Amino acid sequence: MRTVDLLLIAGVLLISAFAGIIGSIFGLGGGIIIIPLLTLILGFDMKDAIGASLIGVIASSTGAAGRYVSEGLVNIRLGMLMEPATTVGSIVGALLAVYLDQTILAIAFSAVLIYSSYYMMKRPEVTIHSKRGDLCRRLDSSYLDPQTGEWVEYEVHNLPRGLIASFGAGNMSGMLGVGGGIVKVPAMNVWMGIPMKVSTSTSNFMIGVTAVAGALVLYVNGLIPPILAATVALGVFAGASLGPKIVKRTAGRALRRYFAIVLIIMAIFMILEALGLGGIS
Repeated sequence: MRTVDLLLIAGVLLISAFAGIIGSIFGLGGGIIIIPLLTLILGFDMKDAIGASLIGVIASSTGAAGRYVSEGLVNIRLGMLMEPATTVGSIVGALLAVYLDQTILAIAFSAVLIYSSYYMMKRPEVTIHSKRGDLCRRLDSSYLDPQTGEWVEYEVHNLPRGLIASFGAGNMSGMLGVGGGIVKVPAMNVWMGIPMKVSTSTSNFMIGVTAVAGALVLYVNGLIPPILAATVALGVFAGASLGPKIVKRTAGRALRRYFAIVLIIMAIFMILEALGLGGIS
């Protein structure tokens, strides 16, 4: 029996470490990998997996955000402005997760992810031309691209739309435990004109706070298993420390293309779940 337990723990650690790497690269938190694999491969209950995943999101943010901030890739002002909307959305989503069936939600978010993936694959990285208020101008910034060694300046657009997307991202995080970055990153990149590396880094900066809000609601309702959550957090933290090193060596255009592929995979998982074939909700 002890051997079985050790194998199970090793499996959770490997899955979580892999999720931490992918999550920290794309600003997702890793839940899109943790939840399907814990439920489909290791046989954990879905709500237990969601609770543990939110703890993993916190660990992912802790492991990666500090490095991204030190490298100047995080737009801290933008992150702090968008985070309250995401946090409120996460609390609402977590409350709904306790009581509601999530099949319709899975279908709706699948459509959003496919739409975002299409635009990220087909459109140039910065295509935004819109009127901008003073607040947007104050959020403009620049960063030194570690892959090219060049300074990149960018403008922030469509802030109201970004705040609405942040609330929706929080809802998704709280309901499904997958990290709001799966919505927030394409919203920042496609709608707000923010470069991909900044979008993923800023998302990593924000997702930890979002996950804390949702995790507190689930904890109060007894939906966070301590041992599983601690094991997931350990694995994710270890993996998340590797993500920023990979981003430094990856071109923004390639990162955008890879992220679009991740969105499609996520949409497939959600559709399978909506059809009763296993997976995400």
